[in-house]
Amino acid sequence: MDSSEIILALSALAQSTRLDVFRRLVRAEPEGCAAGEIAGALDVPNNTLSAHLAILARAGLVDSERRGRTIIYRARMERVRALVLFLLKDCCNGAPELCAPLIADFSPCCPAPAVPE
Repeated sequence: MDSSEIILALSALAQSTRLDVFRRLVRAEPEGCAAGEIAGALDVPNNTLSAHLAILARAGLVDSERRGRTIIYRARMERVRALVLFLLKDCCNGAPELCAPLIADFSPCCPAPAVPE
């Protein structure tokens, strides 16, 4: 991601409802979440949610897929990864002892997959 894409993504997330929607979609991975389910869970009117989802989609943070009459939204995890890497690349000026606590905070949610022998 280049700087303009990063700014667009951060701008999209810089609003409380959109941030809540995005975090809900990240938690719903890999299945995604129906728009109506998101609206109900966050107590947001459907038309308001639609506008928020459009902003997140323009920022490249969410995708949608129509399944019959339902639209399923998913977080684009590769974009999340790129955003986080952009923010943290070159962190701590090469001092691994400063980065270790930050990296450790990511570990509990995502244990490393077992390596086949």
